Formats: sequence, structure tokens, C-alpha cells
Amino acid sequence: MPLPIVAVVGRPNVGKSSLFNWLAGRRISIVDPTAGVTRDRVSTVVEVGDRFFELMDTGGMGIQDKDNLPEDVERQIRVAIEQAAVVIFLVDVRDGIVPLDEEVARRLRTVGKPVVFAANKADTDKLGTLGGEFNRLGYGDPVRVSAEQKLGRQELLEAVLAVLPPDTGELPPSDPTLKIAIVGRRNVGKSTFINSLAEGERVIVSEVPGTTRDSIDVRFERDGKAFLAIDTAGVKKRTSIADDIEFYSTHRAERSIRRADVVLQFFDARHRVGRVDKQLAGYIVENYKPAIFVVNKWDLVKEAMTTEKMGEYIRAMFPMLDHVPIAFVTAKSGKNVLRLLQLAVQLHKQAGERVSTGDLNRVIRHAVELSPPPLSGNRAPKVFYATQVGTHPPTIVLFTNGPENFEDTYVRYLTKALRENFAFSEVALKVVLRARGEGPVRAADVQAEVEFGEEPPEEVPVLRAPKRPEPEPEPEPKPAPPPKKKRKPKEPGTWEL
Repeated sequence: MPLPIVAVVGRPNVGKSSLFNWLAGRRISIVDPTAGVTRDRVSTVVEVGDRFFELMDTGGMGIQDKDNLPEDVERQIRVAIEQAAVVIFLVDVRDGIVPLDEEVARRLRTVGKPVVFAANKADTDKLGTLGGEFNRLGYGDPVRVSAEQKLGRQELLEAVLAVLPPDTGELPPSDPTLKIAIVGRRNVGKSTFINSLAEGERVIVSEVPGTTRDSIDVRFERDGKAFLAIDTAGVKKRTSIADDIEFYSTHRAERSIRRADVVLQFFDARHRVGRVDKQLAGYIVENYKPAIFVVNKWDLVKEAMTTEKMGEYIRAMFPMLDHVPIAFVTAKSGKNVLRLLQLAVQLHKQAGERVSTGDLNRVIRHAVELSPPPLSGNRAPKVFYATQVGTHPPTIVLFTNGPENFEDTYVRYLTKALRENFAFSEVALKVVLRARGEGPVRAADVQAEVEFGEEPPEEVPVLRAPKRPEPEPEPEPKPAPPPKKKRKPKEPGTWEL
């Protein structure tokens, strides 16, 4: 059975997100003095004693949203209340009763759900005594709490447990099979894709750029397996970040990449790849995450553009990520959404592959024989042996006569050889160079050195190894600021500036 839901509701700026994070025991929702930061439903599982429940944060009732999204926010609040077994009605003890508090109280009287009344920001005994005036809202004396000062948590949780439905032995949901982060610029269709996966309106979808402000975990099931989709805020150029909310949104998007198993980087088929896209891709590379480039809204350009041509363009923009698969979807209609999920599962499996030490060393030796590393001064770089030390990402350690003797281009050459000859052809590999004798040497490493020094048996087939890439050109100087007049697109009707 699903866990009972406890929804936190109230007018804007009473501290719902602060209370949510405090009860959850970790920072999940963005907390900011700006009213209306929370728009979507944000939830997490909370354990109290031997009981589990799903705690849900909501937007502020009656918010006047600057992006004209009050109806969408209200709809998310209404769904949260309908699904809730218990509602925490939160007020601000410092402000006293305001008209919006009375409106919230009136609405909650009609829902027929147990309501736990709580007054936040009761940081001192003097402030705590002010809670008495809230009795006239009709919910009795509120539980005094302070999320900031961490006061009253036990009393609030006891009040919630007292009105929870009887314990039926619910257990917390099992860990998801796969955690997928959906990242990209604003308005590329990330939230629409999430709703398509979840088969319902789990997050707000709007044409307004920046509708999603926080990273939102959406759990869903397909074919009996649980997945976690992480919707993230659209990322902007760092120089264009206007306020703290956008800063936190960008930070949360990066954190979502770090905790994901697979990252889907979304692009709008109608627009060129920009600097922000390249920065995101660079962050994915830094964290060695399996990734898929997802070209969304393909239905809007497919008459004027082919997948081959678009693929060539994406490859040209990300030459160092030629192993990353490219998928074309229309999230609004659900076209290719499930196939994309299946591809993500395959990449996660690739990232967990292990190869035998013998096969690994034969491939490295073959690649070195085809294209020896260039001299480093008067020294000839040497690879003595290789071993795989981890998965997710597949991590290969090469024991050498000194990592400083190897150029980055040659390490990329060896990485490509490994990718092309083993079952992790489409995921990031972490190749680490170490000097022989550096760190503890395991018995498996000694055996690997012996195997690497042996002549390969005649029956071993010729393995594919790419040609060693040319040295990278010197980086170009920083370009001058673009002219005010927009440049003409290369492909009229396809690319938009």
C-alpha cells in the first residue's frame, strides 16, 4: 500500500519549505524570503519511530505569482490536499492572523481531512505566547514551532502521528531501479517529459521560462520497476542569473547530475546549441555520468530537418562526446518517451560492466602497439599493466612509468580503444594513470602485469583500435561581444537565435 501523505499548506512566506526541510532532516526545498518560490509539489519519505509517511511541501495559497502561474500553483496545492491523509496548516506567529490565513482556514474546513494546526517562527517564549489569538481560526491552540531555531519538532510530529490512519504495516518504498536527471536550458520541455513518464501532471508545465525552480523527485513505475525522475530548473548563463532563487536552482541542477545514474540533456530542436548547453555537458563529463542527448520538440522541425543532419550538428558541437547517444522525442505527445527510458536503462547496465584483467591488458597492448605514445622529453612513456577497479563509472587504472609522461590526447586515444572493444561503448570511462609502485599493489595487479608482458595467443582476434587523434589546437581567444544585430541562421526555418 502507498504511504500516507502529510501535506504542509498555508499562505506564502509562513516558512513551509523551512519546516519541510527541518522535518525531513535535509535540505530539499529551496528556502528564500521571496514569496512564491515553491510552485510544484515536493515530497520525501519521513520515518518517525516505527511509522513512515510521505511529507509534501506545497506552494503558498493565494500567491500573486509574477509569472502569472497562480492557477497552476493552486492546482498543485489542491491535488496535494486531495491526496493527503493529514494536513499541516502552518501560520506565522510573528505576523498574527492575516486575511489569507482566514481564507486558508475556510478552505480546509471543507476537505474532511484531519488538520494539525502549527504556528511557525515561535523563536522565543514571548513569541510563543502570541499564538493564542489563532484560536479564533477554529482549529484550537496551535503547536508552537520554530523551523529556524529547531524548536517543537517532537510535539508537531506527535500531533501528526495522533491523527494518521491506523498503521497497516506500510514500508518505505524500495530504492528505485534507476535515477534519471533531466537537465537543460529553460523551456526545452523537461517538465513535459517528466509528466509523460509519470502519466499525470506531476509538475507544472508552462510556456513561461523558468517555471520549475527546484529539483523535484518524481517516482514512477514501468513494467513493475520503480524509477526516479529528477526534474531540474532550466539553467541560465551565470552572468544572467538575476537573483538568489536562480542561483539555488542552478546549484540544485548540478547536484541532481551528481546523484543521478543517467543524465538526459535536453535540447529544443528549434534552437542552436549555446554556451549553457556546453557548460552542462562539461559538468556531466566532470562527473563521469552516462548521458543521452535528447532533441525534443522534433515534430516542429522534422519536415525541414533530418535526424542525420541534426545528429551531425550535435556531434560537431560536442566533439569530445561522440560516444553519447542522441535521441529524438516529442515529449508533449509521448513519442519515443518509453524507448528513451529503455535506452537509459541500457546505459546504466553498461556503466556497471566489468571486464577481465587479461582482456583489458590485451586491448591496451594492442592499442599501444598500433600507436605508441609520443616521447615526453627524452623519456618513452610506458604502460606496464591495467586493471579495472570500479564501476558506475567503469574505472580503469593504468600503471605506468609516470602519469606526467602521457599527453591528454593519448589518454583519450586509449579510452576510446577501451570503449570500442568492451561492453561500455556509450558511457563515460574513468581512466586513471598511476606510477607503478604508487599505492598498495594487489595480487590481481601482479597477475595483470604478468599477463600484459606475455605474447598474445594467436587465436586472439584483431581488436578494433581507433587511430591516435591529432593534438588539439590551441584554444581560440575569447570572442568579442556579439553584435546587436542577430546573425542569420545557417539553416533558415530550422535554427533560431
